[in-house]
Amino acid sequence: METTKTHTHDCTNNDGHNHSHEHGHGKSPVILFFIGLVLFIAAFFMQEQSFLQNISFLTAMLLSGYHIILEGIVDTVNESEKQKKFIPNVHILMTLAAFGAAIIGKYEEGALLIIIFAAAHFLEEYAEGRSKREITNLLKMNPTEARLIQPNGIVKIVDVSDLKIGDKLQVLNGDQIATDGVILSGNTSIDESSINGESIPREKTVGDEVFGSTINGNGTFTMEVTKDSSETVFAKILQLVNQSQSNLSKTATKIQKLEPRYVTIVLIVVPLFIALGPVVFNWTWDESFYRGMVFLISASPCALAASAVPATLSAISNLAKRGVLFKGGSYLANLAAIKAVAFDKTGTLTKGKPVVTDFYFILNSGKQTEQQYIDIVVAMEKTANHPLANAILEKFTATEILNLSVDNKIGTGLVTNYKNDTYQIGKPEIFSSVTSQVNAHKEIYAKEGKTVVYFVKNNEVVGVIAMMDVPNENAKPVISYLKSQGIHTTMITGDAELTGRAVGDQIGIDEVAGNVLPENKAAIVKDQQERYGSVAMLGDGVNDAPALVTADIGVAMGDGTDIAIDVADAVLMQNDLTKFSYAHKISKRLDRVVWQNIIFSMFIVVMLITLNILGKMDITIGVIAHEGSTLLVILNGLRLLIPSKE
Repeated sequence: METTKTHTHDCTNNDGHNHSHEHGHGKSPVILFFIGLVLFIAAFFMQEQSFLQNISFLTAMLLSGYHIILEGIVDTVNESEKQKKFIPNVHILMTLAAFGAAIIGKYEEGALLIIIFAAAHFLEEYAEGRSKREITNLLKMNPTEARLIQPNGIVKIVDVSDLKIGDKLQVLNGDQIATDGVILSGNTSIDESSINGESIPREKTVGDEVFGSTINGNGTFTMEVTKDSSETVFAKILQLVNQSQSNLSKTATKIQKLEPRYVTIVLIVVPLFIALGPVVFNWTWDESFYRGMVFLISASPCALAASAVPATLSAISNLAKRGVLFKGGSYLANLAAIKAVAFDKTGTLTKGKPVVTDFYFILNSGKQTEQQYIDIVVAMEKTANHPLANAILEKFTATEILNLSVDNKIGTGLVTNYKNDTYQIGKPEIFSSVTSQVNAHKEIYAKEGKTVVYFVKNNEVVGVIAMMDVPNENAKPVISYLKSQGIHTTMITGDAELTGRAVGDQIGIDEVAGNVLPENKAAIVKDQQERYGSVAMLGDGVNDAPALVTADIGVAMGDGTDIAIDVADAVLMQNDLTKFSYAHKISKRLDRVVWQNIIFSMFIVVMLITLNILGKMDITIGVIAHEGSTLLVILNGLRLLIPSKE
């Protein structure tokens, strides 16, 4: 095929600027900060209290605190105009405190306050950026170009946004797949780690689905586009990522709402504190104003404001790195409070496909061996195309390859003739006459919740094969963990109660709800909520959608399917149940860290205010203690980036 490349120039502004208050300062404030810091240090080598030294401290304060002062004044004015009421932020407190210190001749302290506050502010930005990195790296992986096969056979490189459903694309070795589709010709292996976190490439051939953003291996193939670029699995992951960064926990949201009220109270109390100082504490006016500035610094909620957001983003990042995506901090924070978990059975607690667990053949006086029967079974099942046939073929290996003509008849199962004998494989209901020996085995297997098929020779049952959808190897340890946390566990299944109970007993689940239609799963979740409180639901995200939406936290299993991402609050990108218990551990850690931060930050505020009233603290100690507590709170939140024991 001939390839042409078209060059288009997009003149729209795509620089990604966001003028909302998100503290994206760029390089200039950082450069000014370091210039101010150098000037601040240089001032200590000048004559004490000289005009030059004071000017140097004042200039250092203005340069290092340029963005602090700007945000303090401009953001307060803008937000107040927007909401039609006074909405101050913590930066205005720091600005007023720094200028207040300068007014009373404490230029050094004013500069120190702004420099440490600005440094803490930059560290918080770094902390948030570091926390977001794992999930925002996905944004860089969004494909931009595709090789479109035109009707004349010429390949043209076009923007992904120009693709339409039904377009044919060429994918070369090493290419990033542009969008979701299906392979028309060729075969390859594809790295799908961007979608499901799985490091091992998946083999793909004609008819298989491929996903946008994944990386093609050594093969070359053509594909048909099946989804608009805005509706691909990867596009939905990006939507989820953006949600996770803007949706904060209830605690973080409350702190953000509390900040302007808190700052307003401080701005009212400080003038009263200064005015009452000479009356209540017999201070001079100079001392009262000085103590007022220390009060302003001490009461500032800097550490409180940083208590939840860096910690929450760190926790989300920790989980994203391990293939667990939450749509927001509120869902992750709420996970710690769940009292019950409901699981879909098939594909969640089980592997989702049957396997042969038991078999029994009746051998007549050595005329026919077990292996000869197996050879016939394999030859018959090779002609069938259903999950039970696949299970039998995975279990049994033929030593002699037989080419048999097999009929698949409704009501009689598989039928063939071999060496003048008629053989059948079918459900037990088809056969009315069985020996007590066969019936005994069938009853044992049925009580264990297994599906049974008979192998029949000349209308005589000579074999019993039992199959079941066996438990996921991770199900038992996860259920055990949840029970250790006092969390009730329920399995919801459309299978018979007996089949469900057999799986439930193996993994130690508390309750089994059998014979449940998909539309009734949500009702069971509601009942669990009434009985236990907050309930999480784990399912495959398709027929479990109503239950996932009804649950307090819906968690979708299933290799990152777009339906799962749509309906659930969280997605396990790999079908790995242990990631759910890991997420619960991280949620509990997040809750502990946030409360540690809140209690510590408020303790520091109360201690500094008390020491200030007692006259036991100066402005320098206040600045260092207050801003030091902010740094500690941020660093404590960053601990959530460290993996927990899985």
